[in-house]
Amino acid sequence: MNLYYPFAAALSGAGAGIVISGGSLVTAVSAGAAAAPSGAAIAGAMAGDAAAVLGLASRSVGHVSLLYGYDPEDPSEKLFIMSVINAGTAVSASAKTAAFADISRLTQALVRGKAWAILDKSVIAQVSKRFANALSVRLTKQSLGKVVPAAGIVIGSGFNWATLESIIDTADMAYRRRFLLEKYPQLKAEAVPVVPQRTTEDEDGVDEDISILTELVEAGGPDLQ
Repeated sequence: MNLYYPFAAALSGAGAGIVISGGSLVTAVSAGAAAAPSGAAIAGAMAGDAAAVLGLASRSVGHVSLLYGYDPEDPSEKLFIMSVINAGTAVSASAKTAAFADISRLTQALVRGKAWAILDKSVIAQVSKRFANALSVRLTKQSLGKVVPAAGIVIGSGFNWATLESIIDTADMAYRRRFLLEKYPQLKAEAVPVVPQRTTEDEDGVDEDISILTELVEAGGPDLQ
């Protein structure tokens, strides 16, 4: 599993890079500007790649959840999976802080066995849709290097591989911690969100702060913040 999902994501990134490069690797030099991809082709390739990464991310985190004995189809688990993906794709300090704060609060709520009856399918669907849109924007901003002809193939492949590796590592960490808290209640304590050092990405604006718990409230779910 550790290699399958990153490899599949890398293929998707490479495919997007090929589309965006306009096939410059196989197009005769004499084709010139006529070989350049259209704006619609670039937008479509990036949107499709973001959707592919999100799908692979959801499956990979769901896989990890099963390894720790959790059902990825459970409504509360879907929220946790989205929170893990959020943390795994965050780059800037503020985005990471918001993401890990969500994981901490969700972990505490789940360990305490809070009732989740209010989490019907419509609420989860709304949160999922909002999250997918926000994550698509984040991934598009982060992967703009794919627009560089030819080099975009390598950049897109490497970016997607690294993204899935980060998500899987974050999932393993989050689920292991949650599993241990449930198994050893004496370890239970209010989690302190990880606050990374500020990085240049904060000024560059390549990251969007996303909070699954905020989206949950706006969709009519319980307030866990």
